[in-house]
Amino acid sequence: MTFRYAGNESTGTYPTGTEPIGTLCLVLHTHLPWVPHAGTWPVGEEWLHQAFAGSWRRVLVMLESLAAEGRRDLLSLGVTPIVAAMMDDPYCLQELHSWTARWQLRAEELNAAGRLGELAAHERSAATSCLADLEDRWLTGGLSSVLRPLVDAGVVELLGGPATHPFQPLLTDRFASAQLATGLADPLVRLGVRPRGIWAPECGYAPGLEYLYAQHGVTHFLVDGPAVADRTSTAHRVGDAGVTVFARDRPLSALIWAAGTGYPAGGDYRDFHAFDHASGFRAASVTGLQVPGEAKKPYSPARGTAAAAQDAVRFVDRVVQRFADIQAELGRPGLAVAAFDTELFGHWWYEGPQFLEAVLRLLPLAGVRLSTLDRVRDTGLVAGQVELGPSSWGSGQDWRVWDNDEVADLVAEAAEVQKRLFSILDLPSDQQPNRTGQSASTTNGQDGLGGRDAVLDQLAHEAFLLTSSDWAFMVTRNSAAEYARGRARSHAGRFHELAELIEIGDRPGAERLAERLQRIDAPFGHLDARLI
Repeated sequence: MTFRYAGNESTGTYPTGTEPIGTLCLVLHTHLPWVPHAGTWPVGEEWLHQAFAGSWRRVLVMLESLAAEGRRDLLSLGVTPIVAAMMDDPYCLQELHSWTARWQLRAEELNAAGRLGELAAHERSAATSCLADLEDRWLTGGLSSVLRPLVDAGVVELLGGPATHPFQPLLTDRFASAQLATGLADPLVRLGVRPRGIWAPECGYAPGLEYLYAQHGVTHFLVDGPAVADRTSTAHRVGDAGVTVFARDRPLSALIWAAGTGYPAGGDYRDFHAFDHASGFRAASVTGLQVPGEAKKPYSPARGTAAAAQDAVRFVDRVVQRFADIQAELGRPGLAVAAFDTELFGHWWYEGPQFLEAVLRLLPLAGVRLSTLDRVRDTGLVAGQVELGPSSWGSGQDWRVWDNDEVADLVAEAAEVQKRLFSILDLPSDQQPNRTGQSASTTNGQDGLGGRDAVLDQLAHEAFLLTSSDWAFMVTRNSAAEYARGRARSHAGRFHELAELIEIGDRPGAERLAERLQRIDAPFGHLDARLI
């Protein structure tokens, strides 16, 4: 393949040992809130099904294809513990299997009826592949069985994070520590790997968080470009904590991410918003941003694929130019970090996985070194210390999305729940509720903590789920806001009901409620209240 970069034609052939023109770290962040048993459609479990079928599985299959060619250090992949829990959960996997079978059936019916032309055949093929993959390995091994080979082989660096994706700057220090400890332990349980890097939820940062990270063995994390005054061409050490911060390169990220001007706005791409309710599929192309739905052209998978290939070349051109600018600034090759939500590739932008594969193939041919964040820490691309101020990657690059008048009640409730949780966990041992029913392996107290308590573990689960950053984000952005408020109310209500039973000494009642809640709201079997 030939492609154009920096004004010249290239065959993609470079002399052995040529110094790379720069190092690019692609970072993907995979997240959804906990949705099992909390609604199905249009919000709830349907999110999980669409994200898996449209994006997550397709991105992993693409990475497996490149791994089979011997390629390594392709990107840093954040998978939040809550996503890992859902994608290893038998209930979630079985519901996903049923949903995929219905998707295949709808496509078969449309194809047999001769409706939607080539799109019906395309959907039938996609659904059949997804269903076969589910039945071949996902239903028996979950995400862990698919992800671990990529992590073990060094194809991707796994990024971790706090358990339920809370906005950490608004948490008490103790609760933030418990969330992070539980989240970092999760991939150790599932994959045998404890991540050294994290994608901080919403890239939220408050001064001092780096010390919490260092305490938990985290060596590097991500912020948005403005947090370092857009000095993103190197990584930085944060204060004296021994922790490295990487910042998102906004010019490169905007080429894909920017609404209206990013590549997914191209006319030949599948239009996410033009939903054909009669067929249940997205059957139109973008055509034009100002073109009304009824005037949009039918979607052509072939044209969409061709557009993705062309935009991959354009992106590589811009990366090369970006590194030329960085070279002029630094006097040497530098760093760029392009960071995105994984769901952008395949769910919001249907052709995204094809684009991403083409980019990963073309960049090395253009003289760009692909690397992971962890690898970069061991190079000369970490330069000097920075003092970071409060920041996020939300509107205004501050905390306003998660801390404003519209969500003040959610913030206050989360603070009250944290306070009440600790008031119960901190009761002296002689005032703790009488515990019964622990397993023999944990009741002998040999660990110095006494036996695990399923009631207190479930109390912690509800507190963790309440503090997900998603609820405030959805309310502020008016995206399924009532669903978000309902979810926050339900977790708060369950927490307070269980706390009341504990405080009045109704141990049997607390055990019955905890057992019922555990069937719907216990993603982390290793969440141990004794350690909070």
